[in-house]
Amino acid sequence: MAASVLFAFGMGWFLQPVLSGFSPGTYASQQHSEKAFVMQASVAHAVFSPEVKHPVEVSAAEQQHLVQWLSKRLGRELKVPDLSAQGFQLMGGRLLSGDSGARAQFMFDNAAGKRVTLYVGGLTSTTNASSTATSFQFSQQGKNLSFYWVDRNFGYALTGDLDRPALMVLSEAIYAQLPR
Repeated sequence: MAASVLFAFGMGWFLQPVLSGFSPGTYASQQHSEKAFVMQASVAHAVFSPEVKHPVEVSAAEQQHLVQWLSKRLGRELKVPDLSAQGFQLMGGRLLSGDSGARAQFMFDNAAGKRVTLYVGGLTSTTNASSTATSFQFSQQGKNLSFYWVDRNFGYALTGDLDRPALMVLSEAIYAQLPR
């Protein structure tokens, strides 16, 4: 666990000069904020998904408390997607920090022991400002793949060590369950 914390701190320290080199309010910084968002999601996945004893802060057994707590901290009503039709069950979640405030991470696993994390938080974007359609973007950090999108100024990043088609199926299932 200490190594995971040290890794996360080191990544933040190393990336800080890169991340702070963009001026807020510009198109480039908004594109950058999406890239930083998915990078943070990938780092959080890499830090917490291998954990055996403490992969989540609040377990799925306390799902109602988890959702209420994280919704309050993020200032938006959250809903945990049901991925059981895709073979994944909620393990629980945790509160994390991000560039512009609080973030939530929900962790799911399947019978084979594969884990995916859904990282969510406030994020503005101009990527789909002129369109009513949400655009899924793809990113890869090492062996972890992510699909991420922004919907109504809220960012979502699904990250896992799955193949791209399987991760896309999960992303689409999550998107279909978002509150409208």
